[in-house]
Amino acid sequence: MPGRLGFMLETSARLLRLLSLLQAHREWSGADLADRLGVTPRTVRRDVDRLRELGYPVNASPGTGGGYQLGVGAELPPLLLDDDEAVAVAVGLRTAAGQGIEGIGETSVRALTKLEQVLPHRLRRRVGALNAFTVPMLRGRRPSAVDPAVLTELAAACRDSERLRFEYRAHDGSPTRRTVEPHRLVCTERRWYLVAWDVDRDDWRTFRVDRITPKPPHGPRFTPRQPPADDLAAYVSKGVSVRAYASHAVIRLLVPIEEAAERISPSAGTLEAESADSCVLRTGAASLDVMVIHVMLMGIDFEVLEPAELTEAIRTARDRLTRALARPSREAPRSRGDAGRTPGTRSGRGAA
Repeated sequence: MPGRLGFMLETSARLLRLLSLLQAHREWSGADLADRLGVTPRTVRRDVDRLRELGYPVNASPGTGGGYQLGVGAELPPLLLDDDEAVAVAVGLRTAAGQGIEGIGETSVRALTKLEQVLPHRLRRRVGALNAFTVPMLRGRRPSAVDPAVLTELAAACRDSERLRFEYRAHDGSPTRRTVEPHRLVCTERRWYLVAWDVDRDDWRTFRVDRITPKPPHGPRFTPRQPPADDLAAYVSKGVSVRAYASHAVIRLLVPIEEAAERISPSAGTLEAESADSCVLRTGAASLDVMVIHVMLMGIDFEVLEPAELTEAIRTARDRLTRALARPSREAPRSRGDAGRTPGTRSGRGAA
């Protein structure tokens, strides 16, 4: 049985390798495929027949100049994707470039090209329509680029419960060495974060993945701890929007939480439903003056719950704006280039 199992695994691996070569969108001769796979041309013919049995349309051209080429298929075995799932995967690959993973755009296009080669015509039309008539709108700054190799290394350490060693670049650029027990990766529209137990600081920490440089070897394995929160997305949101700042505030927004969530991203604060017509925002800023601007730019009626100093800062801003509006408007001072000009002329020489 072990020998037969090994043979089956070897055959499956070879079929996947053959499929990958055929997906390169070029015609291969039987001799070239046999050379690439390290088998005989007869084995290549048998493997091609197996792929056809699985539903992959492999076209063969007869003659000395002929060869094998993957055609457009009618189904997606052995992926077992139905129509909606296949379209979802294709659209997901198209939009993956906006997730802040370095190089993922090019990689996604390559993967999508391979997928579309075996999509039936009806699905390729649906995916094509979505791609042709969709315009992406990226909010705010561009995402911080993350090395996909680092991302997969961190994910593997989380999966295997393996201690992780890395160099971490602080906000001011200074490096520190960290040893952590990684728990989960959390992604926002702009950044990726690692939630982990910091062994040296004996506490939970959140790290920006784009500032992490792994320093293997990793290990040993550890027993996973109880996470710092049931909702890790909310935990990270609070960390990056509240705890990271010197000034904190709790504000009642006089709109339903659904409306507030449309205007306030998770990186700008955490929202809690209070009633059908109001919700509570917990947020942070570098100073109370910055907090005033932050709150006003939301465009939502609000009430300050805490701190009282924020209310005073808002009053100060209100008084300053009132004084500015009360002053009589005066003409803006003319620049040096305007000196000597007569109104209605373009040069300082006056009208002829």
